[in-house]
Amino acid sequence: MLKLILQSIRQTIVWTVITGVAYPLLVTAIAQAAFKDQANGSLLTRDGKLVGSSLLAQQFTGPTYFWPRPSAGTYATVPSGASNLGPTSAALQANVASNLKSLREAHKLPADAPVPADLVFTSASGLDPHISPEAARFQMARVAAARGVPGEAVRALVEGSVEPPQWGVFGQARVNVLVLNLALDRLFPAKK
Repeated sequence: MLKLILQSIRQTIVWTVITGVAYPLLVTAIAQAAFKDQANGSLLTRDGKLVGSSLLAQQFTGPTYFWPRPSAGTYATVPSGASNLGPTSAALQANVASNLKSLREAHKLPADAPVPADLVFTSASGLDPHISPEAARFQMARVAAARGVPGEAVRALVEGSVEPPQWGVFGQARVNVLVLNLALDRLFPAKK
């Protein structure tokens, strides 16, 4: 019986060291060597200051910036997640109607004008950093007018910011809102 207990303790120690220490260190070393930027959070800086991660959405407001998808968790990482409201939910319908109204007013559009769905509905995590190219193009005129720059210059920036599907196959073309807004600030600083 004592022999069995000692074997169990040894096995626990050995597997704890292998799976709890050696394996995580090995994976961390490989990640740091092969995918350093991603392993460290894909952090973005401006003028030497950390401004965010290209993997997480941030709230941008005001007419001078491109807006991300709405977030059910107000862009906070801890309570991130979907609202879990179903298609028959009155709260979901009210949120969508409010988002539609706000977008149409901000872009000076009629009440029945179509709006890209990803600017109206929240993402599953509430932290999706990307919007569709259509959603970015939808916002170009507002951003160009607010910054006082030619629409074609903003269009060129948006088109240059479109990321293709992963490895050309997985997902859809997309635009990272934080990366786009940082490029916008660098090329066309907003007037204060």
